[in-house]
Amino acid sequence: MEPRCILAGNPGPFTLDGTRTYLVGVHDVAIIDPGPDVESHIRAVVRAVEAAQSVRILVTHHHDDHAGAVGAVAAALGAPVLGTGHPLCEPLRDGDRVETDQGDLAVLETPGHASRHLAFYWEEARAVFPGDVILGEGSTTWVGEYPGAVADYLESLDRIRARAPEVLYPTHGAMVLDAPACLDAYESHRRTRIEQVRGALAERPDASVLQLVDRVYGDTIPAGLEGAARKSVEAIMDFLGASE
Repeated sequence: MEPRCILAGNPGPFTLDGTRTYLVGVHDVAIIDPGPDVESHIRAVVRAVEAAQSVRILVTHHHDDHAGAVGAVAAALGAPVLGTGHPLCEPLRDGDRVETDQGDLAVLETPGHASRHLAFYWEEARAVFPGDVILGEGSTTWVGEYPGAVADYLESLDRIRARAPEVLYPTHGAMVLDAPACLDAYESHRRTRIEQVRGALAERPDASVLQLVDRVYGDTIPAGLEGAARKSVEAIMDFLGASE
């Protein structure tokens, strides 16, 4: 059993090939992340569920590529909005459940990428919709938006791992068929970065953030992501200050 998926036409450095909106259920449907405020995408989402008996819109977090279409989709369908980070959301908490006719979606609080972020565990499919905790390619995601983000992120990986999913359906990138290996890879990458920053600071305690970025990343930063790399290093410095 797999969810239906609608890909928005918004590729970019952070969105990869675009935002994926997932639909779980046929008659009683959950829309997971309605996506960006792109008219063609909004029309496609509404059209895909217009014959359903009931629809609920679930939001993993507030970023525009996930929640920009919330208002338009909710208005078009007359559907309630559940989740976190958006003014229209009725809040969901860890352990809450959202019903569909293809099984319940259990709510997991998974901050790190954003201070308020949810994932959804689909028990019948042994699958998790991780939002932006995991991407469908590579071994890293953006973690650096707020103080404490790194510690939160590592705990969120553990929270997803505890559900023992087999499959992940990220909002960006293709489905992940080996969820345990992917979760391990993402944790390993983050802890490697932490150790790199720790080692650099041990050698040069007075190093600036830009010097640390150069030491950790060298010339491997993709164009347009320089600011994200700097924020990532700052977040790791915050983590090291809190944990030592």
